[in-house]
Amino acid sequence: MASAMPLAAETAPQDVAYDDIGAIAEPLSETAGNPEEGAKIYADKGTGNCVACHAISARTDAEFQGNIGPSLDGAGDRWSVEQLRGIVADAKRTFPESMMPSMYKTAGYVRPGDAFTGKAGTEPLPPLLNAQQIEDVVAYIATLKE
Repeated sequence: MASAMPLAAETAPQDVAYDDIGAIAEPLSETAGNPEEGAKIYADKGTGNCVACHAISARTDAEFQGNIGPSLDGAGDRWSVEQLRGIVADAKRTFPESMMPSMYKTAGYVRPGDAFTGKAGTEPLPPLLNAQQIEDVVAYIATLKE
């Protein structure tokens, strides 16, 4: 039986240090983000599902891109990597009125649900993306230049 590879050290959601505008200076994982993996997470409806709300005009392979969130075209020029990391992890720290789900948060919800059961969830909840996935998505979005 093959043994599982140990996960790279990562910052736990409750230990993330946000600055006053919601940016995260330090990477959440010891492994650098992989833009190719981030591109997959963007389009994967079972993982990040970023595609449900955000469009990227160059992504003709991603069907049914959303228009609820802002277009990600040029996002790598609009925000620094630190700002992107904070926005992907917990957009509400930067944009309090955002509808974007907190991708790397486990507690502090107003009324968490237990998947689609109609019952209340109990905290801590698992994050929607793990630390490496956050870094991968950030690496991908940082490549989106005007």
